[in-house]
Parts: sequence; structure tokens; C-alpha cells
Amino acid sequence: AIAKKPDLLVLDEPVQGVDFNGEIALYNLIKEISVNLNCGILLISHDMHFVMSTTDHVICLNGHICCSGSPSNVVKNPEYIKLFGEHNSETLSYYQHQHDHSHDHDGSISK
Repeated sequence: AIAKKPDLLVLDEPVQGVDFNGEIALYNLIKEISVNLNCGILLISHDMHFVMSTTDHVICLNGHICCSGSPSNVVKNPEYIKLFGEHNSETLSYYQHQHDHSHDHDGSISK
């Protein structure tokens, strides 16, 4: 799929059945492919922690498109809150990492 240098790479549950270390390696590889090929990634996943902490746009499906947007906006959407519960929606799935440094593509810290 990547040999032809696509503009968009579609991945449906790419880490299903993969152990934790394999998940990390595969997600790092996906990010590397996206950067190196300058292509978008359309990733279908039920892993809300991953989706909400690493993506820049989310489309939440529940038989229909119930909400979409940035993770910080999606967690405030009434449909999303209804789906995950008022007290669980933000705690369950949204995490924004803030720090005073940046990361290289391999994950190492750079200043």
C-alpha cells in the first residue's frame, strides 16, 4: 500500500490482536510513514485513549456520525457525552500532553 506513496493511508483496527509492545511499535511506524510520505492517515479504532490523545480530527460513529472535530471539542459534544456518560466522557478518553519540550519523530526529547 505504501509503495505507491499514497496521499491517504486507510487503516482499519491496525493493532487488533497485537501485544502492547507491538502496538507501540506499530503506532510509531504509522506516524513515521505519515511523516516520511507526507500522507494523511484515516485510522478506524475503538481505542479511545489512543484516538483522543494522538489525533487532530475525530469522527465519532454510533450508527451514524454523532460528532466530529478536534478531540478537545468532541469531548464537549452532547452526543459524545450521551454515548460515554456525563462523568466518563472526558476522563475516559481525552488526554492532552503539555510540556516545555518537543519530540523528534522517533519520540526522543529535543529542546
